[in-house]
Amino acid sequence: MSANPPWTQLQEETHAPLRGFLRSIKKQRSLESQAIIVYGSAARGEFLEGYSNVNVLVVLERITQPVLQQWSGIHKQWAREKIVAPLFLTHTDLQQSSDVFPLEYLDIKECHVLLEGRDPFPELHVDPTNLFFQCRQETHANLLRVRQCYVEGWGRIEAIQTVLPLSLTSLLPCLRGLYRLLNRPSNMKSQEVLEELQTTLSVEPSVFQEVWRLKRGLSTPGKHELPKLLERYLAGLGQLVDKVDSMKHEARFQ
Repeated sequence: MSANPPWTQLQEETHAPLRGFLRSIKKQRSLESQAIIVYGSAARGEFLEGYSNVNVLVVLERITQPVLQQWSGIHKQWAREKIVAPLFLTHTDLQQSSDVFPLEYLDIKECHVLLEGRDPFPELHVDPTNLFFQCRQETHANLLRVRQCYVEGWGRIEAIQTVLPLSLTSLLPCLRGLYRLLNRPSNMKSQEVLEELQTTLSVEPSVFQEVWRLKRGLSTPGKHELPKLLERYLAGLGQLVDKVDSMKHEARFQ
């Protein structure tokens, strides 16, 4: 391994588990990956020990049950170090599903660290029409999920503490996707993405910033404040949904 291995581009807290993760893969001589890629919060420099996971994508030539069985052993060993089960794709998967997962693939393409192998993302093309369709679908679905999960959690305070950070986590890639479509900077830290809401989408960002602080453990609203935060968040999501719906009439997204 070179004097400056790729994982040194990541935050120091991730170095030890990723070194061990790569060693475990190399010990399995029959496991031949074409690429091992870190994406998500670790690649964006937003990994927060105790809160964040390390997301890994593995590109393989063929994906069979025996291969997945071997990977399951590696996952069992490293899941406790917050390295989640990898996303497994072939090059064919990437090309054939770029119209199905444009949001996810563009997010990875824009910000990732190649640990091993050949990077498949520079040559990956995503149609803007497909990107807008998924952004619109995901923002609508996010609003519906928040309502449903709150009721499913019996309206308890714990349900709010769980659902709001999860909602914001899935919303951030949508916002980056919308910024790309509007030719605005998108490869930003999450806080900057939220700050950009007012300028780019005319959506008041304050409630989303409050939930970001909750997600990062920087804020602990009391039991009387959390229902009010949920109400404001639902209103903010509704405003965002209306804005995205208004964008569908722009010809460049059709």
